[in-house]
Amino acid sequence: MMRRIVLLLLLSTLGGCSWLTSYFGGTDNSEPPTPLTPIKAQFKVEQVWSVDLGAGSAERELRLTPAVSGDKVFAADRKGEIRAVKIDSGDKIWDIDTKAPISAGPGFGDGLVLVGTSDARVLAMHAKDGSQAWQAQVSSEVLSVPQAADGVVVVRTVDGRLAGLSAKDGKHLWTYDRGVPVLTLRGTSSPVIANGMVVAGFDNGHLVALSLNDGKLLWDETIAIPHGRSELERLVDIDGNPVVSDGVVYVVSYQGRVSALTLDGGRLLWSRDMSSYSGLSTDATRLYVTDEHGRVWALDRRTGASFWKQDKLEWRGLTAPTVMGNAVVVGDFEGYLHWLSIDDGHIMARARGDKKGFASAPVVAGSTLLTFGESGELAAFRVVAPK
Repeated sequence: MMRRIVLLLLLSTLGGCSWLTSYFGGTDNSEPPTPLTPIKAQFKVEQVWSVDLGAGSAERELRLTPAVSGDKVFAADRKGEIRAVKIDSGDKIWDIDTKAPISAGPGFGDGLVLVGTSDARVLAMHAKDGSQAWQAQVSSEVLSVPQAADGVVVVRTVDGRLAGLSAKDGKHLWTYDRGVPVLTLRGTSSPVIANGMVVAGFDNGHLVALSLNDGKLLWDETIAIPHGRSELERLVDIDGNPVVSDGVVYVVSYQGRVSALTLDGGRLLWSRDMSSYSGLSTDATRLYVTDEHGRVWALDRRTGASFWKQDKLEWRGLTAPTVMGNAVVVGDFEGYLHWLSIDDGHIMARARGDKKGFASAPVVAGSTLLTFGESGELAAFRVVAPK
């Protein structure tokens, strides 16, 4: 079934509001996915290996994403298995069963593989052999990938908090509390660590930068302003991960804007209206965004002006785009991967992966594209020859 927007409702706040029935019951009014049409492939894509971890996200809207370090890739499933394999072959390096309800990750940094859980924990394993380094309790469920650098692990929880933990032993170093609106999308963007700073987006449409060492607020900028009469109309979550490149932060919100800001100071460079919960990516000159309708855009990084828009994949539950050579790759709800030209957005090639679909964006490691599908399949794809 096509991936849906799932709402997180704070029942204790809303009580028995009458409008809930119209939001959560009745007819499914979602748009039908655009049927795929034949393409003239410009090159061949081949799946070179796959590994079954046993359990994907099972329609729980968990963005379980592979993490790459050198010649290894790490993946985790929702039932607690974490595995390290070789990128070139898929051969297992190590495998552990934490028996934890993993809901986010893995992340990698400071020699650690990091996952978050639905019962409010962060687990840290040594990357070399999978042995547990530590675990720490946090304030609520973790749906974003924990990040680590310079001795600090940063984790975002669904109650609107960021926590800084010691990479050595998991000890709490600092907490930043932003809170959450009455109604939000299920999902949170992952924080980004850059230049000794933590950049994070929140469900109220704000983007903040904190000091990595002590969690001190450095700047706070509004990316989207809630508008409309209903709580649904006022959703402005930042669920796609911000991207930091060349001293500029790029970010997009749901029912809001895509914006570029300076990392140093958060000064707005440009913004334009756009709605996305999937996210974005960049290359040297362009910004690529998957919007809420499943259209993929290429924008000028300097100005936000449009280069092209690909709308032949509308309503197919697309992932955020991933740059791979002269293409950007997106996955869809049926498990297809689509290679789009960075020049004009036309579909250059297509391959079938996990038949239960993709919720997480593909990850590039050199000439290899890595995916983790909804059934729990970790797979590698390569462009093997021109056609």
